[in-house]
Amino acid sequence: MFRILKISFIMALVFTVIGVGQLLWWTFSPLNLITPTVEISIEPGTPVKQIANEVVRSGVDIPPLGLYWLFRFSGQAKQIRAGSYELSKNDTGWDLLQKLIRGEENLRAITLIEGWNMRQFRAQLARADSLRHDSVNMTDQEIMVMLGSPELTAEGHFYPDTYTYGKGTSDKNILKRSFQAMQRHLNNIWQDRPNQTHLKNSEEALILASIIEKETGLPSDRPMIASVFSNRLELGMPLQTDPTVIYGLGSDFDGNLHKSDLRIDHPWNTYLHTGLPPTAIAMPGKAAIMAAIRPAQSKALYFVAKGDGSSEFSRTLEEHNLAVQKYQLSRVKNYTSSPNLK
Repeated sequence: MFRILKISFIMALVFTVIGVGQLLWWTFSPLNLITPTVEISIEPGTPVKQIANEVVRSGVDIPPLGLYWLFRFSGQAKQIRAGSYELSKNDTGWDLLQKLIRGEENLRAITLIEGWNMRQFRAQLARADSLRHDSVNMTDQEIMVMLGSPELTAEGHFYPDTYTYGKGTSDKNILKRSFQAMQRHLNNIWQDRPNQTHLKNSEEALILASIIEKETGLPSDRPMIASVFSNRLELGMPLQTDPTVIYGLGSDFDGNLHKSDLRIDHPWNTYLHTGLPPTAIAMPGKAAIMAAIRPAQSKALYFVAKGDGSSEFSRTLEEHNLAVQKYQLSRVKNYTSSPNLK
């Protein structure tokens, strides 16, 4: 009996040594991948044993039980984070574990451009690689309800920036982060506004900033363009800005703005209606918002594109007409930046 127990003990010891050796081998040797790189997605709340199974299913040739014990014996299994990860051929089991506990995700990125409208924003979301398109069948207003701000229109309320995300992230996450970023920037800048401003609230600041964003060719011109519009608002003059007219035309805009388009009556036609349009027309960046709230101090009422991205600013209609002749009429069919009163 004692001999049998002794043999059993020795055999158990041998198997334990072999098992530990095998575990150490998996821990510090390059993992065997079925493809040059393997992507692993871990959902929040996934148990450790299921994580090990998911790693194997993703394309790592290793017994899931061995991987499970590697996680457990490390003492760091509870620190594994959900996310999207990438393994390459030189990664060891220990490298894998460290990526999982440090949250070193394989991130993608989506960039939203200053001056884009909501339609362009959503098209970019739809094209984004490995993003889960949960909002694709939602209207813009349903998105605002989802974000807890049903009183706001979607246009202009999303901040243009680059947002990173892991594989399988919902597009609602990008919408939420972009919306919150715009709220934060807009509110912070509005709180720091000068004592005297013709703008009634931050929403008006956003609308004006979106127009400034669309009219600006040279970034340094933003404060002066803001000054032109601010002066016009103060005098009760129509803004007469082409981008608002184009926005109001929507899908009817054929790529060229015609004189007949300026006579079409809609809320965004700033040739026919004084004051600001009812909504923003694009996503303004921080600089445009700051320019809207703190425009340059000038008496300029007109500006015209010079052809190099910059604009010529004028105080009187006579000066403006001369600038138009100088920079615009000499070039056939050249696009003229608004406002260009005759």
